[in-house]
Amino acid sequence: MCQHGRVGLSPKLLGADEHEIVHTRTHAKALILPAAALVAVGAAVGAGAALVPRDYRPVGQLAILALGAVLVVWWVLVPFLRWRTTTYTVTDRRLITRRGVLAKTSLELPLNRINDVASERSLLDRMLGCGTLNVSTAAEGGTISLRDVPDVEHVHAEMTELLFGDPAFPDWSGSASRP
Repeated sequence: MCQHGRVGLSPKLLGADEHEIVHTRTHAKALILPAAALVAVGAAVGAGAALVPRDYRPVGQLAILALGAVLVVWWVLVPFLRWRTTTYTVTDRRLITRRGVLAKTSLELPLNRINDVASERSLLDRMLGCGTLNVSTAAEGGTISLRDVPDVEHVHAEMTELLFGDPAFPDWSGSASRP
């Protein structure tokens, strides 16, 4: 099931009998600075247009507006599109990361190649409900860090369950198994 009711991966990207467990994009905290930039650019454009001397109107005002539009694209639209197009998906077989606005980059890691999953949460991450998920792979030095994962503890628990079973039900040998 998709986290937060979002539409997940297209069914054509999933294998036969493969099920999506978690699908999410990076946390919305990535949009805090772009939102502040939008307000600042709007205020600067308004003040700048009002302060243009009469001799330079309307060309000066249009130049300020054009500069404001370029800044909004660079500081607001591009970060928004990066946020919108970065997704993390956990299926019962793979961890899939996708990102990119014009050029798409996708990383697909089979769960059987994952050795360990750990999460980190700074104070700000804890307040905002996100964190970094560190996935260690069988490859030498292979640690993949997924930054700004919403509800990282839930994603960590889901991946641990998929990889190692439910630790609440150990069998007699001490390894995890289901009832």
